[in-house]
Formats: sequence, C-alpha cells, structure tokens
Amino acid sequence: MRYAYALTGALLLGGTAASLTLQNPATAQVAQNEPGAISASAPRAGAPMSFADLVAKLQPAVVNISTTQKVTVQQSANPFAGTPFGDLFGQFGGGGGGAPVTREGTSLGSGFLISADGYVVTNNHVIAPASRGATVESITVTLQDRKEYTAKLVGRDPTSDLAVLKITSPTPLPFVRLGDSSRARVGDWVVAIGQPFGLGGTVTAGIVSAVHRATGGGPFDTFIQTDAAINQGNSGGPMFNLNGEVIGINSQIYSQSGGNIGIGFAIPTTEAKPIIDTLVKGQAIKRGYLGVSIQAVNADMASALGLPKDSGEIVGRVEPAGPGAKAGLRAGDVVTAINGQAVTPEKTLSYLVANAAPGSTIKLDVIRDGKRQSLNATVGTRPSEDQMAALTGGGGGDDDDSFGGGDDSEQAAPASSSLGITVQPLTPQIARSIGVDSTVQGVVVAATDPSSDAAQKLRRGDVISSVNSQPVRSAADVARVVAAAKAAGRPQVLLNVTRGRQVGGFVAVKIK
Repeated sequence: MRYAYALTGALLLGGTAASLTLQNPATAQVAQNEPGAISASAPRAGAPMSFADLVAKLQPAVVNISTTQKVTVQQSANPFAGTPFGDLFGQFGGGGGGAPVTREGTSLGSGFLISADGYVVTNNHVIAPASRGATVESITVTLQDRKEYTAKLVGRDPTSDLAVLKITSPTPLPFVRLGDSSRARVGDWVVAIGQPFGLGGTVTAGIVSAVHRATGGGPFDTFIQTDAAINQGNSGGPMFNLNGEVIGINSQIYSQSGGNIGIGFAIPTTEAKPIIDTLVKGQAIKRGYLGVSIQAVNADMASALGLPKDSGEIVGRVEPAGPGAKAGLRAGDVVTAINGQAVTPEKTLSYLVANAAPGSTIKLDVIRDGKRQSLNATVGTRPSEDQMAALTGGGGGDDDDSFGGGDDSEQAAPASSSLGITVQPLTPQIARSIGVDSTVQGVVVAATDPSSDAAQKLRRGDVISSVNSQPVRSAADVARVVAAAKAAGRPQVLLNVTRGRQVGGFVAVKIK
C-alpha cells in the first residue's frame, strides 16, 4: 500500500480465532440481528431493492466513540527572547524557552454493542493516544438516540487493532452478534454503518472485493476488502452481510488523498472473535514467536533459488538464543510449511506462528541449499509491539562518505564481471565508518556497474554476507559462487545484504 490512512483522527494499525458467547440472563433482550428477526425484511439475495428495513434493525447497535486527550508538545524557543519584542511574541506560542505545554486533543470513531449489558467492540486506534506524549483522559460512547455514556476500557490489542469497552445502562441495550466471515465470498453485498467525519449514523453499501487481503501491515494482516464507502471516522464500525450478520470490523482504507476511493478493509470476525473473547475476560493476548525476520519469496528470489514463485518465505535473520535458533533455523532457509499447512501470501509464516500456542511444538518444513528437511521448534511468546520495534533496530550511516580508504582496508576488487559489482573485505574500520554492527561479516560494495541489475538494487556501503546461502568474505568468494550459479543455468543469485543498522535482508540480482 502506498498510503494507508487511519479512519479516525488517531492512528492506523491491523487480526485471530473461537466463538464469542455473551449472554445476559437478567433480561429478555435479544440481538438486533437474531436469526429470523430480519430475514423477512432483508433485500432479496443478489438483487437488493432497499436496505432500509435491514438498516433500521441494525443501526441502533452502532455507536459513536470519542475521546478527550491531553497532549504534551515541545514549544519552539522564542527567537525574539532578549529583545524588546521578546515579551510580546512570547504570548503567541513562541516563548517559554522551548518549555513543553499541555493541550487538549480529541479523536473520533465508531463501534458496536455486542451484548445487552454494554460491551462495545471498536478498533484500538480509535481509543489509543493520538500521538507520542498524549494520554487519553476519557472515552465517551454515544448511541443512536444521542444518549451518552462514559466508557471503561476493558482491554486492547494493538497487534490486531481491536479494543473492548464497557458502558453501564439501567436498561438493556440494543446489540448485535458476530457472524461467520469465512462464508463471505467475493461479490457478496455488504453494508457498513459508522460515524464518518463525525456526521452521525451513516450507512453505505457495496460488495466484497476480496477476502484474505494482505496489505503488508503485520502478522495479522488479513482483511476483507470492500468498495462500500469507508472514510475517516468509520474505524471500529461493523460490516454486515445481507443476513444482518457482522462479518467484519472496518479498520483501514487505501487512499492517496485521505478520502474514500472504493478500497476499504475490515478485520474478519473469524479473526476477531477469539481476541474479543479474551479481552472481554480481562486477559492478555498471547501469540507464538520464533525470533526470525522473514521475506516473501518473490519471482526474482525464486529464480535465484530454483524454487516455484510464492514458495514459502525466506529467513533473513535469526535472533540468537531465540526459539528459531534453538530449532536450528539459519539465515537463507526457506520455510514452506508449518505443521503441514503451506506458507502462502495469504497464510504467512508470521500468521501461522502467531496462531500457535506459546510452549507448543511445531514442525517446520524447510528448504536449505536446495534440499528439503524438517525441523521441530518450541514456540516462544511474542513480545509487545514496542519490544518488537526495538528488536528490528533502525537505519543509520548508509551514506557515510568516509567508506573505503583507511590504512587497514584492502583494495577493492571486481567480484564478478557477470554480476557487475566491485567489493572489498569488511574490516572493523570500514564497519565503523558505514555504521554496521561489529558482528556483521562479509564483503562491502565499493562500486557497481551502472548498466547492471545490481546498480538498481545495491549501493556503495552495502555489506554482502552470503551469495546463494554461501558465506563470502572476499571478492574471490563472490566470483566463485556467481560462476557456479551461471554454470548451473541460474539467471540470478540471491544476496544477503545489510545496510547500516538495518536488519539484513535478501536481494536477487541478475547475472549479466
């Protein structure tokens, strides 16, 4: 996705699976979408004449959610301080010597009631702090009849972008039940109800454009795509099928302007149910973890490895002493299946591992150096999102002009005229100058042939640790592996590349 806009004034993020049963024995209140309650008035399947009766039954369970927040911001220093105009301009936000100030902020989104006693489902980003330094002071839920309730945050899960709130009412509240999104098919009619732009209850209709849509957002990045109009403020609202079942929770849009262009995404209820069930109980969400960084095997990588396209995912880095390392996984391994379930663009390695129970043992089908083998791994517990961000690290030093030269650096030599790069061994001095970790080994790119494919994908200062899973420490090593690949009829080779402080990744480069 080129741009993914948050559907509230807050933030954007993105799901996993058992049945949610919430009952209130103290009341005879039934779900607004109880089987049989709307079927007689629902539009005829395949040729809807009107959604009015359907919406009239469902809309009372959809709510508006707003937050009040305190945001601490750092003021710019007063450029007129110490001058006759210092006091005057200090009154307009430029004074205070850059001291932080606290301001009020708000966010706005949608949600829906899932029980008569007041449990509300929404997106995490609807009720999360809108920015760094912000804190949420209060959450308000407003029903269709304009009654307002102060909500309590029961639980939240940033990874799946789900949250559960609780409001208290002296009378039973209208609610809807979660349906089975696995039955949704491309082309099915859907209805979205929410609060876009704070306009109040708004209904849009469209079709299911895709199922199992991945947008590159993380381990639970699987959505129902729709062309029903979804805009800012629709986040957390329900997506219904024509039977009145909630099959999705509106979460994201694809847009270049921030407005609807007919590409919206909803979290499938089959992914959301177990998370909501756990949050309602006040429990934390626990997911499986292997401790590896991965990349999808695209067409170029598959060509370099001699594998079919989309055949699993390749391991880029293995966390020392992590579950993957203990199982024997190595950088360059291609994982094709977990417990017999194929790793595909729809069911990624991250998704399958995250759904495995921490402490359980899983079987990994791996291709290493062209040979298939199996490994058994004991699944760990996935760290929090903040911890995950710290583990991946950041970039830095990529364009340091001090690369090369130096008293202890060896002269650069052509690695292969067939590849079009010139490399030299990575020394401690060069490693410091280009900002790579001292544990990284390999050869560093000194130059590329402008006419080569390598010139489009590599740059001066990149470190190549391996070629086709073979460690390289000199230009001769690179030339030898490239020559072997060329002799075997391979059109490309796969390089394990580290750039600055970034985690190493794989790049397929064509042989000239």
